[in-house]
Amino acid sequence: MKIAAIDIGSNAARMQISSVLNDEGRISFKKVEYVRFALRLGHDVFTSGRIENESEARIKKLLLVYKLLMELHQVDAYLICATSALREAENGLNICERVKLELGMDIHLISGEKEAEMINNVIVNELEDNQVYLHIDVGGGSTELNLYNGKIKETSQSFKIGSVRLMEGKVAKDIWKKMNTWIQDNVHNRKDVIAIGTGGNISKLFEFVEKDEKGMATLEQLDVALKYLSKFTIEEKINKLKMNPDRADVIEYASEIYFSAMKWARSTKMFVPDLGLKDGIMLEVYQNL
Repeated sequence: MKIAAIDIGSNAARMQISSVLNDEGRISFKKVEYVRFALRLGHDVFTSGRIENESEARIKKLLLVYKLLMELHQVDAYLICATSALREAENGLNICERVKLELGMDIHLISGEKEAEMINNVIVNELEDNQVYLHIDVGGGSTELNLYNGKIKETSQSFKIGSVRLMEGKVAKDIWKKMNTWIQDNVHNRKDVIAIGTGGNISKLFEFVEKDEKGMATLEQLDVALKYLSKFTIEEKINKLKMNPDRADVIEYASEIYFSAMKWARSTKMFVPDLGLKDGIMLEVYQNL
């Protein structure tokens, strides 16, 4: 059996096709195809409030490519989820209707809360009992925060602040204060909070850090890595460090969000599992089957 997950974010769209493996009742997913393309829908939405015609055409072309790949792989089921940019666009629903009419593909505009829930479903297996975690997921348009006590999620909140939105200067002035207050109110005086980072930018930053035996890095190490990256121009990040262009110009903005959340939670350590929304979508596809 093969299933697919498609995540249309504010910065990029991703599709992963996986084989479902069943080892004596233990289910796992083996990646057989992964495609990522920088649509940059957030640039349209966070500046004009709508998806421009050219961007809509690119969405349709990309989804047609994804559809053909799924046909070649003989995918049994798939799910398309769109997050901040498309759900906020004033013409987002109309675009979804046209995609359904022209391509026969359903796009689900999920809320920030649903996005956090889907990521939670795959993150929870990485957690240990008797430990407090702050999960920070930074996308192009929004940031999802989840607070865990062991494997139990106590609370979560979505904020309209993300790497692309911040780069475009379209973050409301009070969002930083609201996020700080939410963290302070929920973390209270709990000590040794471990941060969990998900998202492409923190995964890339983590490549420049030496991790400990548990795969963790300190906030100080991450800050040193960011200062190192900041010495390079965008062109140098692309050509010397081999970053994707749509990563090179936003990684510092995304890092500001991760670092701020960690400082407010008095968290000094972070680990970055190789998991994200696409994995949560994949799990939901399988559960729906």
